[in-house]
Amino acid sequence: MRFAPGLLMLALLAGCADKPVKPVPPAAEPRADAPRSAAEAAPPASAVPPACVQVREHRDEDYTPGGLYAPGVSDSAPEHALDISGIPEPVPRAEPASAYGNRSPYTVLGKSYRVLPSAEGYSERGIASWYGQKFHGRQTSSREVYDMCSFSAAHKTLPLPSYVRVTNLDNGRSAVVRVNDRGPFHAGRIIDLSYAAAVKLGVDRTGTARVEVRALTGGADIAVSPPPQAADPSRRQVVQVGAYRDKDNARRIAGQLEDAGIDDVSIEDVRVEGGKVWRVRVGPLAPRSVDGVLERIRRLGLPSPRVFSE
Repeated sequence: MRFAPGLLMLALLAGCADKPVKPVPPAAEPRADAPRSAAEAAPPASAVPPACVQVREHRDEDYTPGGLYAPGVSDSAPEHALDISGIPEPVPRAEPASAYGNRSPYTVLGKSYRVLPSAEGYSERGIASWYGQKFHGRQTSSREVYDMCSFSAAHKTLPLPSYVRVTNLDNGRSAVVRVNDRGPFHAGRIIDLSYAAAVKLGVDRTGTARVEVRALTGGADIAVSPPPQAADPSRRQVVQVGAYRDKDNARRIAGQLEDAGIDDVSIEDVRVEGGKVWRVRVGPLAPRSVDGVLERIRRLGLPSPRVFSE
């Protein structure tokens, strides 16, 4: 059955991984900083990795107001393996609230949800799941196109967009994701990860995992300490894994390093503008041993460490 062009446009207007959003008329004039359309944002077909090719047509009859998207269709991982080594994590930054997806309260499956006025201070532990090929190429609640090959997520109450760090409490892996969707609307789950984020955290193999979700707003979690001196290969060096405003986070990261057999891990406090941060460091190290330590740190899924000279 063929659809008129108008119906095909409506087929893309469903919200989130689990929550369709009521179709609305298009804005008269898009903002200069508004997300590009799927056609504008998509690279040439030849440049799309096999795992990231859209394989499902999103049809208007799959849209269920106030319910789930295509509930009779199973979600799945892509047929081809996804190499995430070249996919950058998003960098937290201040963004205006999305024009869509922030209505509060809203109702799904008969349950009402209220969107938080701000992500500031949000931290929660619970169960994460992921969504993939079934939703790939479909519009999210914020009207951005869901890309399972980017680091994004769906959340029921965080403002759209928001940035959070998600840490898998079972293996210590973590990733920064940009929340631009609503869901998951399954009992006991607090966040739905994109497939790429699930691969980074090892959740693609388990389906669900115990996680900590912590908002990243104005450097509230990952702080920037004073720039260290650039590394001098002729001198002993120190690897700084990260700087954190929450001392418990610093202790947790230090514990991961020690559990992985990395020696000479230390936590140091330092004063910066706006308060104190705790730096997690390894060393001092002989220059010849730095590369091996960096590789072991990256295998833990931790953010890119920095190297500087003593």
